[in-house]
Amino acid sequence: MTEPEGPVPFRTFILKVANRCNIDCDYCFVFNSKDQAARRLPARMDLAVVRAAARRIGEHASAHRLRAIHVVLHGGEPLLVGVGHMAGLLQTVRDSVPAGTRVLFELQTNGTLLSDAWLDLFERYEVAVGVSLDGPPLANDRHRLTHAGRSSAASAVRGIELLRSRPHLFAGLLAVVDLANDPVEVHDYLAAFEPPVIDFGLPHATHDDPPHRSDPSVPEYGLWMSRVYDAWLDRPEYRHSVRMLEDIVALSSGVRGSVETLGLAPPTSVVIESDGSIEAVDTLRSVEEGATWLGLDVLRHSFDEALSHPKLLHRQHGKEALAEQCRACPLVDVCGGGYLPHRFSEAQGYRNPSVYCADLEYLIRHVQGSLRQHGWNPYAQAASSP
Repeated sequence: MTEPEGPVPFRTFILKVANRCNIDCDYCFVFNSKDQAARRLPARMDLAVVRAAARRIGEHASAHRLRAIHVVLHGGEPLLVGVGHMAGLLQTVRDSVPAGTRVLFELQTNGTLLSDAWLDLFERYEVAVGVSLDGPPLANDRHRLTHAGRSSAASAVRGIELLRSRPHLFAGLLAVVDLANDPVEVHDYLAAFEPPVIDFGLPHATHDDPPHRSDPSVPEYGLWMSRVYDAWLDRPEYRHSVRMLEDIVALSSGVRGSVETLGLAPPTSVVIESDGSIEAVDTLRSVEEGATWLGLDVLRHSFDEALSHPKLLHRQHGKEALAEQCRACPLVDVCGGGYLPHRFSEAQGYRNPSVYCADLEYLIRHVQGSLRQHGWNPYAQAASSP
């Protein structure tokens, strides 16, 4: 595969339209991690900032002749901005995108504030809606409580059921893995909502602040996700995708995956904060104070300036940005060294294997072993890929 000339343009623009939330997840990388900048930022993105961001997005799409871009509405809880404000935001972005570029709107919510008025708006602008839910009420409420310490599960489920009444808007469910929860129970509970996608995420952790494990010598997260894989595979009636697992299958075949957490393809997303700041991947807030800070904003800077920022250059370097141990690993094309925040240590920066290295190895080998049992050699597939 030939390396691209120059930085790969951004194709996904994450707008932090709200910097407040109506629930208080204890693992939240925005409000309950090392970086507390979000608490000092505007509670919602002003339309003047939206106009500046939309103009920059339009410039970038035009300069790089992008046929499609993704605009992701994020928070905090993005629905806190209100239906009217969101309508103005969506229209502003749509008006600023070149005629030859298709804009695909996506929104990630905790689901508790969804209503028919919201869904009517999302119908009008074709906004795909993802909902965060960690599993059945007991599993979900281990971490996802209200500010008063009450369950958020019933309100989230009500929102999901409302969203299911307009299935073309339902983008899927996002769940964070917790070893205390049964993986098959969690998967099957989420699958019962008939989402097109279930996206499992590993808890954000670093080498200085490692993930919880009952036995550090066992790849418990890899085992957990392997049980999800088996449950998903064993039920032919399931029609949903499990993004992490499908990415492992795709990457094992030499095909690029769809997320930044696996593989070696350069990431193509950028974050615009509620004050207009252009930032690196927002999950780096879990690493240290200021990890996302670039010193750029949409009022004064273009996205091309962000592409060449020193803090983002590692995104273009593929294997060269990884630890020596990762570069020598036979699974590196699939694992990609793991997700960037999970590689961090104060001593070595990001040149470490992921804190989930053993888990990813176990899971990848489990998936590839299953594929071989079904008569398919992922390595042969990779060799034949263009």
